[in-house]
Amino acid sequence: MNLIHDILNPVTIIGAVGLVGVWLIVFAESGLFFGFFLPGDSLLFTAGFLASQNFFPSFSLWHIVPPVIVLFIGALIAAIAGDNVGFLFGRKIGPAIFTKKDSLFFDKKYPVSAQKFYDRHGKKTIIFARFVPIVRTFAPIIAGVGSMNYRTFFSYNIIGAVIWTALTVFLGFFLGKTIPNAENYITPLVVFIILVSFIPAVFHLVRERHERRETN
Repeated sequence: MNLIHDILNPVTIIGAVGLVGVWLIVFAESGLFFGFFLPGDSLLFTAGFLASQNFFPSFSLWHIVPPVIVLFIGALIAAIAGDNVGFLFGRKIGPAIFTKKDSLFFDKKYPVSAQKFYDRHGKKTIIFARFVPIVRTFAPIIAGVGSMNYRTFFSYNIIGAVIWTALTVFLGFFLGKTIPNAENYITPLVVFIILVSFIPAVFHLVRERHERRETN
């Protein structure tokens, strides 16, 4: 149990993969369909928190740009790029994604859920989905499947990526700077942010079930 806890602990992950690894995980979770299980929210929050504790001193650029800004810019680029790859993948594979067989890294209920989310919110899905685990991964793919205008997609992609990345990174950094002896509270803070990140998904699920009951 302790081994599993250590492997899934965002601090352990960041210590193992470093800042570049964090960016790659954000990229994968943002648009590669097998990346839906990756902990994007908690990872960026934890990385922001660790940046407040001088965990990444080597990433300070010329002692002028602090590591948290480097973290933010890299994560922002990774999030935007990941969504673009997801969009292009969706455009290439098309509706076939809904008939793809389930496997270890794919379950067709996820794109179906993302499609329903997209049907409800339209173009704004690209922004809202950033805050809903799993839907975040499949939303750009569904946008590509639905042949959304690329300029429109790219605009909403940038807005969503900026808001999501800034909130997760700088919330972690701010808490790390303001809470006394913050390093002693890293585990409960990470658990808190994970729970908060799942609130939109739970709300979406409850709303969906309520709508089903009304239709039946």
